[in-house]
Amino acid sequence: MPPTRGVLVTVGLQSIGRPRVKPEHRAYRTTDGHVRIGSVIYGIGAEVLDPDGWVWSLIEAMDGTRSVPSVLATVRETHPEVPMEDLREALADLLAAGFVEDAAAPVPPELSEREQDRYSRSVPLQRWMDLTPRRSPWDVQLRLRNSRVLLLGVGGTGGYAAQTLVASGVGHLHCVEPDVVERSNLNRQPLFAEKDIGLPKLDAALDALRARNPDVTVTGERREVRDPDDLAELMSPGYDLLLLAADRPPEIRRWANRRCLATGTPWVDAGYHGPLVTVGVHRPGSGACWECHRAGEVARRDLRVGPGQDEEVASPRLDWNPANAVTAALSGTLQTHAALALLTGVPAMEPGFRFGINLMVPGDPVLERFDRLPDCPACGDVPGRPQDTDG
Repeated sequence: MPPTRGVLVTVGLQSIGRPRVKPEHRAYRTTDGHVRIGSVIYGIGAEVLDPDGWVWSLIEAMDGTRSVPSVLATVRETHPEVPMEDLREALADLLAAGFVEDAAAPVPPELSEREQDRYSRSVPLQRWMDLTPRRSPWDVQLRLRNSRVLLLGVGGTGGYAAQTLVASGVGHLHCVEPDVVERSNLNRQPLFAEKDIGLPKLDAALDALRARNPDVTVTGERREVRDPDDLAELMSPGYDLLLLAADRPPEIRRWANRRCLATGTPWVDAGYHGPLVTVGVHRPGSGACWECHRAGEVARRDLRVGPGQDEEVASPRLDWNPANAVTAALSGTLQTHAALALLTGVPAMEPGFRFGINLMVPGDPVLERFDRLPDCPACGDVPGRPQDTDG
């Protein structure tokens, strides 16, 4: 992924002090003598053939108490027939696969004791999902701490996204929201209470977010995005990520797509349509842009709408989008999951797709990925294409 203000540290054997298998990736031997490592969760674990047993000996030796030379020497004591180069290559492969860390790696000094205590449960989860060779799992938290995020909208989706980003330890969150709190917001917008009715949403949101985590810088402005120039001005300070949780005006996703293409800014949009909750993950130059994806959705549709009927008859549009705390929470937290992945690389996520859940059929998750279109008016190879206007 492209560099951000955080530092993603990858390592080789020469920089490992005392290698150990990550606790969450603890290995075991199968009945047929193979070695399973990385847990049994799909997308993480792996199985290694080990007919002679020396791979298991290598894993046992990597308990965090030995240096690399000592690990290799320990295995050679019981398996002298194995060439030293094979042992080194196996250890390097396990490191490259993300199963090994350095027990001697210190916590980055930028993280205070309070922050270490606060994130002492999330860092192990990051380590579990992280398949990047890295000395210390705290490097991921440091990268998040150094990130700057722009969030448009702090209602249902945006409120949950803001809460979870601040709780997770993003360094700087800038919120943009024009509305005031209404009683009808309270069924799904977690940052507001009865006492806030009639107050600007932004003021109440900033108070709630700052109280949640004093180690995060939370700023904001009460402002409506009316045109592409407004969005360009908001993004001009430079952010590592844009989160779009606003649905007005209708063109705002197109504007965000064009502006992010122009600035090279990754972005995530999220929302709900009845029981369907979806999140779009976008990064310029990586897969289909939002407009490519939108074109793919339209081309795939088979609505069987009768002659003379508008497509909207197949998908009701109401004055207010029906929603509750469940749909808002799912869209906001899934948006944060994608945001953390783009900011830190954990878990690895290839942008250019949409995912989510249909609450009517929980066992049938939403996953849509389309090819990038060469003639896309936003990201395609079209001379003079507009990138930061509605086109």
